[in-house]
Amino acid sequence: MKKLIINIIVLSAFQVGFSQKKDENIGSEVVNIVKPYTPTISDAFKIKQSPAVEQEIVEPKIPIKFQIFSFPVASTFIPSKGKAADVDKETQEKGFSNYVSLGAGNYGTANAEVFLTHQLSKTDYVGGLLQHLSSQGGIGGVILDNNFYTNALDATYGSKARKISWNADLGIKNQGINWYGLPNYSFFDTSVVNKIDEKQVYNTLAIGGKMTLKDSFFKQASLQFKRFSDAYGSAENRFFVKPNFDFKVADQKVKTDFVLDYVGGSFDRRLMQMNSAYNYSSLNLGFSPSILYQQDDLSVEIGAKVFYAKSIIDQENNNKIYFYPKVKASYKLVGDILLAYAGVEGNLQQNSYADFVDENPFVSPTLFIAPTNNKYDLYVGLKGKLANAVAFNVKTSYLNQDNKALFAANYFDLLSTNTNGYAFGNSFNVVYDDLKTLSVFGELKADFTKNITFGINGTFNTFTTTTQNEAWNLPKLQVASFIDVEINEKWYAGAKLFFIGERQDMISVQNDAAVFPFILDKSVVTLDSYFDLNAHVGYKFSKRLNFFLKGNNLANQQYNRWANFPVQGLQILGGASYKFDF
Repeated sequence: MKKLIINIIVLSAFQVGFSQKKDENIGSEVVNIVKPYTPTISDAFKIKQSPAVEQEIVEPKIPIKFQIFSFPVASTFIPSKGKAADVDKETQEKGFSNYVSLGAGNYGTANAEVFLTHQLSKTDYVGGLLQHLSSQGGIGGVILDNNFYTNALDATYGSKARKISWNADLGIKNQGINWYGLPNYSFFDTSVVNKIDEKQVYNTLAIGGKMTLKDSFFKQASLQFKRFSDAYGSAENRFFVKPNFDFKVADQKVKTDFVLDYVGGSFDRRLMQMNSAYNYSSLNLGFSPSILYQQDDLSVEIGAKVFYAKSIIDQENNNKIYFYPKVKASYKLVGDILLAYAGVEGNLQQNSYADFVDENPFVSPTLFIAPTNNKYDLYVGLKGKLANAVAFNVKTSYLNQDNKALFAANYFDLLSTNTNGYAFGNSFNVVYDDLKTLSVFGELKADFTKNITFGINGTFNTFTTTTQNEAWNLPKLQVASFIDVEINEKWYAGAKLFFIGERQDMISVQNDAAVFPFILDKSVVTLDSYFDLNAHVGYKFSKRLNFFLKGNNLANQQYNRWANFPVQGLQILGGASYKFDF
């Protein structure tokens, strides 16, 4: 037995040692077992006999009638109202009803503004704006006084109710300028210059108002009376009233505009003639009906304008009736993203001494005043969005005008007896011509962020005159651009750039300074193009107090806005404004 146990132990040890040889690969072997599948179906257990079911007695259905006895029950249940999710709101800057602004700069410039308003009741209010701007001149190379000033007061009283709103306005303005654009003639020595009184003063008094109605076919009406005068005895009265009506005919909107526009005045003399005072007046009565058709993406306004014009110039009466088209159409090509528009319109434009002074304050008080016949303005354009924050507008137009007013330099006449401050070739007259203008206009506006706004526009013009050699003082190219930036809660800034292309004017030039009597020739002069860069920066010290710094003509260009009229160089103005409530 012991021998058997020993043999078993030895055999087991030998087997274990053989199976655990180092790095010995024992291999692998695949065994496939193949056996056919032979399913079998067993008999299911079945009920060999159906159970006996006793027949039930079917009872007839008894109809049931329901009767409701209603009576009021006091309920104390109050459903909870839904609550909108909270939205993060930006902190709104507190608005104030009044402000005072004061500023000062080089060239002895002073600027002041005071704006006051007060709510008298829930509907009535009163307000006023007082402004002052002055400069002591200092333009290089100019031998005449070139200071200027403007004082203005605007006051209003109004009421805003649910169905009617109206306001009455009063405006007073006092403006002083100098005809400092003296030509460079050799015979304009000190003795001549000292005798020139180059100062001119303009005064304006305007009274007017406006009324607007809601839920009425009578929409609104505006009217104004303006008295304009100067230091040379010139005086002009202007009155206009413009009511507007809207109503529907066969579900179509009909709009009707009326206008009564009168201007009349007088000048003490003509430029080259003494004791030649003359009067002028012009009355325009206009009627403009139109009907608006809208369907889907198409909008069309079709109408006309009819004017009766009566003018008296130098005791010469003129009466005429004018007819103008009024057609405007637009079509949404791609929803609100892309819109095509076109139209043709005309108008009788009332000109006045006051309007000419606003455009060019260096005109002489010897003008010929007459209306301009804008026969038609044909245009086609496209506007829309390039992105959510970028909008564009492009337009091509063709304007046909009769009796277009153009500014042209006054000639200096050596034999003239007119010794007033404007009679030395240093002022401007108004000449009229039939003018055709082909224009291409483009505009782009972008809000890069909520704090940065940018815009640029440009116009290219081609002029065709009838009797004048050129379209005097009208630029062929104009470009304007701006950018406004909110830097942070305290700082803000902005800039504007203007570019004006070349203009032509006709002036009198000295032919030969060595010959006496001196000879002056008429010559066309080209005024150089220029750009004017303006910028401003502000600091909000508090909700009420702000500081600002403004710069004009930052490129310090000594350009001429009008012939012989250079402008001031680099201008810096600094100041502060304070907002408050009563």
